[in-house]
Amino acid sequence: MTEFQKYIQRYLDLIPGENWQSELKNSGAQTLEIYEKLSEEQSNFAYAEGKWSLKFLLQHLIDAERIFVYRALRFSRNDHTELAGWNEELYAQEYHLENVPLKNLVDEFDHLRNSNILFFGNLKASGLTRKGVANGNEISVETLGKLIIGHNIHHLNIIREHYLINF
Repeated sequence: MTEFQKYIQRYLDLIPGENWQSELKNSGAQTLEIYEKLSEEQSNFAYAEGKWSLKFLLQHLIDAERIFVYRALRFSRNDHTELAGWNEELYAQEYHLENVPLKNLVDEFDHLRNSNILFFGNLKASGLTRKGVANGNEISVETLGKLIIGHNIHHLNIIREHYLINF
């Protein structure tokens, strides 16, 4: 197993059920359940120096999902263009969320997830099995969909373990 496969597998192992498209809905609902209960002040909380705030984490989930779905779209449409990687730390440096209400981010996440549930649900089996290369690694459309879930659950676990215990 390559390092990339190990990296991906740690996220895929977090998906609790066999029906990944159902888990896409579930993980989104769990995320919304947490974030809809937070106050604006709580959303700016970071559990340690140098750690992201809850608001930053939500923006990160939005960015990652957009990137994974963009890749899935390209590959599902039989586009063989190799796609570049991304650096989450560089993205976070550009968040500037001081004047962005938490509600806006919650709404953005909700709309994005609902759109992506429809996107993956409308693909034929042949579209889900198509593969492409992103960041120098081959990956299938279905695995990208599952990666959204596993990545989301990974961050939900961090939120539950390190953030919510402080409220």
